[in-house]
Amino acid sequence: MWDRIHYQKQLPPFEKGRTAAVLAPLFEDDSGEVRLLLTKRPDTMPTHAGHISFPGGRPDPGDEGPVDTALRETQEEVGINPEQVDVLGYLEPFDTVEFTLMVVPVVARVSTPLDLVVSEREVARVYTPLLSDLADEDAWWFIPWNEYKVWYFDLEGDSLWGATAMMVRRLLGMGQ
Repeated sequence: MWDRIHYQKQLPPFEKGRTAAVLAPLFEDDSGEVRLLLTKRPDTMPTHAGHISFPGGRPDPGDEGPVDTALRETQEEVGINPEQVDVLGYLEPFDTVEFTLMVVPVVARVSTPLDLVVSEREVARVYTPLLSDLADEDAWWFIPWNEYKVWYFDLEGDSLWGATAMMVRRLLGMGQ
């Protein structure tokens, strides 16, 4: 499945301190299957409450750019040590409806074991779907919204949708 992953090697232009970032953490399970780590945000979060998302968020003053932001936030949210992360590349920056900053998705391979330490304040649940399941076009559906398609994927009874769903589809080279 590693050959299904689409990303660009060069970091897209960004404005320091004004660009949020997420990490798209890919890893191999004990069977050699490629999985993607996603989280569900608690209903108490001020933004994107209850949504399925990648670990990530707003930049801190000490972050030099999107990679620093994505790695720091991922460690804070799920305990993945930055030393376990090999950045492969980036997806196109994403503008979300609810978030005022552009979001740069950072695509990375994470070494195992993950040994997750989940922040209950920031993460209600962790998902690790198989990339092959996410790549199944027949498992996706959309609802038209203005001139856009809002994509959905059932993830263990919850809905992966919105910006994160679009990022997953871009990661897999699936149609918009």
